[in-house]
Amino acid sequence: MINSSRNENCSKFPSSFLSCPGIVLICSVLTNALVLICVVAAQVVMSGMSAMGGMSSFDINTNFNLQGTELQQVRELDMQYSQMRSPGIYCGVAFSLTFGVVSLLFVVAGNKPAYRMSQKLLVGALAFQAVGAVVYVVAVGLYLHFVIKVNSTDVCKRREILYRRNGYTWMNCDVSGADAAVALFGLITAILYAAGTGLTVQTIRGLKRYLEEKRRRDAEKRQSRGTNQSAPLRAETTSV
Repeated sequence: MINSSRNENCSKFPSSFLSCPGIVLICSVLTNALVLICVVAAQVVMSGMSAMGGMSSFDINTNFNLQGTELQQVRELDMQYSQMRSPGIYCGVAFSLTFGVVSLLFVVAGNKPAYRMSQKLLVGALAFQAVGAVVYVVAVGLYLHFVIKVNSTDVCKRREILYRRNGYTWMNCDVSGADAAVALFGLITAILYAAGTGLTVQTIRGLKRYLEEKRRRDAEKRQSRGTNQSAPLRAETTSV
């Protein structure tokens, strides 16, 4: 019963854009932030132990059973692998940050009654979410393709062998959990944008019905006023 009543409220003309489409946009802002965090985390985790050598609590020379040539090879392979993955983090951060900021701008702009909002703003939100749903699915596919391609290189294979030789079996060439999280939250964001597209369409239709009903009522009021004003004049003419 509660879910049906909520669906009815969402399908009706809302008093504010934040009633249903705005809530979906707020959720998409959060999922965009999660995508951003996971993209950065994936880069940090997969950069290798030597990339963490700058941290105060980690020293590769004391925590690794590597010496001489083997240690130098690990550092070089970590550097090459990080450089190969760098386009993924740059594009991922820019992509998720852009969509998150634009979604937030639509939320802020829609924080008022829907009948007071510009129809161009509603159409813009509709177009943005429709494009976002499609683009996010494509972006997730491209991101996973890029990660798999980098992990299939000889650099990654040699790096995996060196780490496995020293007991770090989790540092492999499979798709990492952080990369999988990027794909998961990206698909959730696409679903939210698709749902927001449908809700925004309902909002635009409800706004049109509301404006038409308002114009009809205003016309009826003007007509009733004109009838009331002409009635006394007819009475005076009859008495004369």
